[in-house]
Amino acid sequence: MANQPPAIVMQEVTEPQELAEARARRNRFNRNEAWLQARAAEIYKCHRGRYICIAGEELFVADTPEAAYASAKSAHPEDDGLFVRYIPKEKLPRVYSD
Repeated sequence: MANQPPAIVMQEVTEPQELAEARARRNRFNRNEAWLQARAAEIYKCHRGRYICIAGEELFVADTPEAAYASAKSAHPEDDGLFVRYIPKEKLPRVYSD
């Protein structure tokens, strides 16, 4: 029993209010992501080996993802489009695939 993968449940959301909330949350995420991309070179250069969280188009840096998230959520409790990212210690080539 312990070796079985967890069940995945999918459901279609059609409620207009839920869809509007999801679109608004995605728009907030997109704004935070665009803010990071506009400043990525400097942020990555200065904060290697640490966690960053972007909320309210503002940077929060910490040694753990929980601390970065807590700082961001404290400053911007209304922003549900925030995200946390780890910046690797070394700048290395990375391969991404679909």
